[in-house]
Amino acid sequence: MTVRTRFAPSPTGYLHIGGVRTALFSWMYARKYGGQFILRIEDTDRERSTQASVDAILEGMAWLDLQQDEGPFFQTQRFDRYFQVIEQLLAEGKAYRCYCSKERLENLRNEQLETKQKPRYDGRCRHLSSPPTNDAPFVIRFKNPQIGETVVKDLIKGTVIFNNQELDDLIIARTDGTPTYNFTVVVDDWDMGITHVIRGDDHLNNTPRQINILSALGAKIPQYAHVPMILGHDGQRLSKRHGAVSVLNYKEDGFLPAALLNYLVRLGWSHGDQEIFSLTEMTELFDLTKVNSAAASFNPEKLLWLNQQYIKNTPPEQLVPHLQFQCDLLGMNVDSSIDLVEIVKAQSDRAKTMKEMAENSHFFFSELVEYDEKAVQKNLKSEIIAPLTTLSEQLASLVDWQPASIHAVIHAVAEQYQLKLGKIAQPLRVAITGNTTSPSIDVTAFLIGQNRCIARINKALQLIST
Repeated sequence: MTVRTRFAPSPTGYLHIGGVRTALFSWMYARKYGGQFILRIEDTDRERSTQASVDAILEGMAWLDLQQDEGPFFQTQRFDRYFQVIEQLLAEGKAYRCYCSKERLENLRNEQLETKQKPRYDGRCRHLSSPPTNDAPFVIRFKNPQIGETVVKDLIKGTVIFNNQELDDLIIARTDGTPTYNFTVVVDDWDMGITHVIRGDDHLNNTPRQINILSALGAKIPQYAHVPMILGHDGQRLSKRHGAVSVLNYKEDGFLPAALLNYLVRLGWSHGDQEIFSLTEMTELFDLTKVNSAAASFNPEKLLWLNQQYIKNTPPEQLVPHLQFQCDLLGMNVDSSIDLVEIVKAQSDRAKTMKEMAENSHFFFSELVEYDEKAVQKNLKSEIIAPLTTLSEQLASLVDWQPASIHAVIHAVAEQYQLKLGKIAQPLRVAITGNTTSPSIDVTAFLIGQNRCIARINKALQLIST
C-alpha cells in the first residue's frame, strides 16, 4: 500500500499554526513511508472563501517548504463529480430528499432540547414515496444506519465507538443543490485514494458520519489520526493574543520556517529529550502513535529561544534571503557593495529574530547616522576630540582595511593617549553607529567601510565641537 495523506484547509481565513502543525504531520508521515502528500483547498463555502485566503495558504506552504506531490485541488472545480455520487446514492436508496421546512426543524430542535434529548433529525422524510408538492424545495440527506456502532480506530486517540442511533441523517446537498462539507470530504478522500486522514480532533465527531458514507459507497476506509488542539499558555483555546495569527505573520516577525516547524513538531510529540531536529530527523523519527492525545500548550518564549538557536547555527548564506526580506520590509536600501553574509556572521549571536537582526543592522545600510542622545552625552565629550582625530587620520591612511588591521590602529591610538581600549572604542562606536551596541568595533568598522567610517568620525567631531 502506498501511503497517501492530505492537507485540506478552507480558504475562509489565514493559515494558522494549528493548521501548519496538521500539514506538517501529514507531510512527514507521507515522506517517512515514501508516499504522497496532497494539497486540497476546501472552498465550497462560497460566501466566506476568498482568493486572498487561497493565496495566503499557498504562500505559507511554500515559505515552510512543505511541498505537495499533487494539487492544489479545489472542491469548487469538482461539483460535477459530487452531483454524480449524490445521484448514485439516491438511485441505490442510500439517500433521500427531505422536504422539511426550516420552521419544522427549528421547532423539532426546541422540543428535543426541552425534553433534554440530543437534537437530531427525526427521519420524517426518510420513507416518503412522493414529494408534498411538485415544486417543494428539498435538501438531500444520507440514510445513516439506524442500528449498530461505528468504530473509529484512531492512531492517536485509540478506539472510539459511536452509536449509530446517535447520528442523524446528514444533509449532503443543500436546497440550492450545493454539496456539504462532510460529503465532499468523503468523495475527495475516496477519489484521491487517501490512506491516512490526519487532522484536528475538532473533526472527530464528523468521522463516524464520513465512515458510514464511505461504507455505503463501497469505498475503502482510511486510517484516521486526530491531532489534539493547541492551547494558549493559560489553558484557553488559542487566539490571536496567544499567537494564533497567520503563519505569514511569523515570517514578517523574523522567524525562520525551519525553527517554526521544529517548534510545532514538538507540540505533543517528543523523541527523548531532544529539542532541535533537522527536517530529515523529524521525518525519520516521527511516529503518529506517539503523539500525545492531550492538548498541547503554545509557549511564545520557547519558540523565540528555538528561533535564536537556528539563527546561531544555520549557515550564514542560508540566512541572507531572510535578512534581505526584513531589510525590504523596513525600507532599508541594501547597497550591492555590502556583504550580507558578513553582516549575518557579525549579528547571528545577537538576535533572536531576523527582524531584530535587521533592526540592529540599520547603521550598516543607512547613509546618515541617527545618534542616541544619551550615548552622545556619555561618550562624545571634548576630551575625546584629540584621540578621535588621530584615529580618523590613521584609519584614513590604512591600506589594508581588515578587522585585524583596524583593531591594531585602535589599540595603538589608545596606547598613544594612555586610554583603556574601551575608552576609545566606545566613542568610536557611537561615532560610526550612533549608539553603544554593535558587534566588535573592528568588525563593525570593517563592514561599514573605510570611507563611510572616516566621514562618520569627522561628523561626530563636528558634533562635539558645536
